[in-house]
Amino acid sequence: MSSKSRNMTLTVQQNVRDPNTLSNYNEFRTVYTTANFTIDFEKKILDGNVLLKLKPVTRTRRREVILDTSYLDIHHVQVDGYPSKWDLLSRSEPYGSALKISLDKVLEDKESFEIDIKVQTTEGCTALQWLTPAQTSNKKHPFIFSQCQAIHARSVFPCQDTPDVKSTYEFNLRSPLPVIASGLFTGTKDFQPGKAAAPGTLLYTFKQDIPIPSYLFAIASGDIATASIGPRSVVATGPEEIQGSKWELEADTERFIQAAEKIIYPYAWTTYNVLILPPSFPYGGMENPIFTFATPTIISGDRENVDVIAHELAHSWSGNLVSNASWEHFWLNEGWTTYLERRILASIHGEAYRDFSAIIGWNALSESITQLGETHEFTKLVSNLDGKDPDDAFSSVPYEKGFTFLYYLEKLLGKEKWNKFIPYYFTSFARRSLDSTEFKQNLVEFFSSDPAAASALESVDWDAWFYAPGFPPRPDFDTSLVDICYALATKWESRTSDTNAEFQPQARDIKDWTANQVVVFLERVQGFKKPLKKEDARFMGTEYGLVKSQNVEVLSRYYMVGLKARDESVYGLTAELLGKVGRMKFVRPLYRELVLVDRTLALETFEHNRDFYHPICRAMVEKDLYK
Repeated sequence: MSSKSRNMTLTVQQNVRDPNTLSNYNEFRTVYTTANFTIDFEKKILDGNVLLKLKPVTRTRRREVILDTSYLDIHHVQVDGYPSKWDLLSRSEPYGSALKISLDKVLEDKESFEIDIKVQTTEGCTALQWLTPAQTSNKKHPFIFSQCQAIHARSVFPCQDTPDVKSTYEFNLRSPLPVIASGLFTGTKDFQPGKAAAPGTLLYTFKQDIPIPSYLFAIASGDIATASIGPRSVVATGPEEIQGSKWELEADTERFIQAAEKIIYPYAWTTYNVLILPPSFPYGGMENPIFTFATPTIISGDRENVDVIAHELAHSWSGNLVSNASWEHFWLNEGWTTYLERRILASIHGEAYRDFSAIIGWNALSESITQLGETHEFTKLVSNLDGKDPDDAFSSVPYEKGFTFLYYLEKLLGKEKWNKFIPYYFTSFARRSLDSTEFKQNLVEFFSSDPAAASALESVDWDAWFYAPGFPPRPDFDTSLVDICYALATKWESRTSDTNAEFQPQARDIKDWTANQVVVFLERVQGFKKPLKKEDARFMGTEYGLVKSQNVEVLSRYYMVGLKARDESVYGLTAELLGKVGRMKFVRPLYRELVLVDRTLALETFEHNRDFYHPICRAMVEKDLYK
């Protein structure tokens, strides 16, 4: 028996650590999830059923399970094989609609029970992006991919959509095109011929035996080819892009894995693979287990942007094995991952490179805090997200302020001691979720028998680090790799004054630089109190070859310099790039700057490319442009 969207709402459940779920996961917890879906490219829906195995948390007297949903069509619900009464309540923004499922009897003595829900996604689904053949590189086949972080899994299937609940998964996905999911591939079977000239379909099966939170549920299907990039890794992408992607990633992927294993402990997920997605993917990468989903902007032909892979790989420990209990403690995922990423890179390129990367990160943190305002709630390491959409809080803050805190603790305790804590921490909370208080307790407990370390930890102002808004103390970074970048920027700044024209730029100024050094230089120029003259900005682009760069990290920052200088020659180029790249790291800053210099062009560009952007990106840019 069903009740379509009853005219009543449900507030977020009390006495839970995660304020961004409507589920009563403090009473029942999902331990096993089976997702059975047909991928219907024509209707642009997933159609099937999901089976949730749940266990009571306590000897509860409650007679109902409450799950998260968002814009789903629910058709029927069974509990342990018998039809159950259910109510889909009206929406409670931004969290969706609670699904209340009645239990026939109190489950005091039952160890577990299974809920079977027949479900379809709808056009309101915020996790899935459906691409037509024309939106793919070879124009031959459609494509679908998911992005469930932070609270978008609930728009794919009813679930306890919180990182505080972890479940093992089984995927049974029927599609006319190859499928990838966040589990180990277990085979294909059961070919079914298509009807009325439609293509036939295969059932692709996957299994994930390590418990993961719902936001790591991931699927993709399309014209996908694969190539080996290491003894336990493949890259997957479009057939035309496969060789370039293989070249970009094969030199470093296994090196990164081995470096991470030396810092923490052996990789737990069997294989580590990378799916290079179409350009509308809104992030640099998404750490879905087994298969990282990555932006094509890392395939730049120079191996200069593979740091993203080091970051997503590090998530295999921080975030995937050990997860933040709620998005208020997002730094436990991203701060740790950024710290581990830079430790991985340091083991390969040297310690100076770690600080070089950290300086780039500090610049990103400065931009975020300036954009938000130094007293804004979202500039805290631990922010209050009660009643808020976690996507609205997304910025560099949990990444870089979190990294800065861990870097501070390393320097405070000494690297040798800190190195011993790292595997202890990831062992203590493996396959679990935690909050910041538990992190602190774990750290203090580990060093309780070391008087010097314990004394050092007593000096930490935990409340300031966790709850104070704005900037943390700036570390004393090694600037050896950035000094040359800053020196050149200073010369360019001298040209902003009419009285000093001694510096004459030449292409050899940056002849032997890495792309990241060019990025640091351009970020310094972006920060000038007085922007470059438009003719100087244009000259910089041509003389240094920036305007022709194929590296989006470089090109986007050059366009920012040009926009700040009011150089009209980059306005159209910026709009063109915004129609080719959907990564929010580039899209949002470029729109924010473009709208200041040519609002009409910015709005026209966005509306023209609206369907190109992933729903998450589209919603965030709308807030930037129309707020």
